[in-house]
Amino acid sequence: MNNNLIITIGREYGTGGREIGQKLALRLGISFYDRELITRAAKKTGFDEKLFEQLDKRATNSFLYSLTMFGSVGLNGMSLTDQLYLAQANVIREIAEDAPCVVVGRCADHVLRDFPNKFDFFIHGSIEDRIKRIQSCGDYEIEGKTPQAALEKMDKQRSTYYNYYTGKVWGKCDHYDMCINAGRLGVEHSVDIILEYVNRLKK
Repeated sequence: MNNNLIITIGREYGTGGREIGQKLALRLGISFYDRELITRAAKKTGFDEKLFEQLDKRATNSFLYSLTMFGSVGLNGMSLTDQLYLAQANVIREIAEDAPCVVVGRCADHVLRDFPNKFDFFIHGSIEDRIKRIQSCGDYEIEGKTPQAALEKMDKQRSTYYNYYTGKVWGKCDHYDMCINAGRLGVEHSVDIILEYVNRLKK
């Protein structure tokens, strides 16, 4: 196993976790991965990328629905949702083996659990702070939902997905190096704290 620096970011919806991951990668001069993993997973498996995008959206936005709808449409006894997870997991391991990187979401902390120079962070915030953020960004994806309802729905669905594939509890502090309240700290200070932690401990 190599010793590449790996940072994984789990996050509640509306906390700025993706932006924190991007800024971390930029400041460290390493690669950043989020939705790009879909393209690589599609190429690896030979599935149409649009199908993977649809499955990924259903897996993160309505996971139990996706298990029901896609549970019997699989190869080798696996649902397409399971195949998407495994394909993404393989891609995540490959990129972590290849070079230092920051990976957001997709159970990366669990997928890369055996990597020695890996740091896992969970970004959270109060409902009030997250509502302010998504309203200011125009960034809530569930049509017909109020901001608070969108936050609660996405959090529930992300936790269901994570808990199902990892056997752990999403957001529970002992699964991560640190849980950070980005609503209070803001994006830049959250990045600063993560960098200080990593720089003190990285191998």
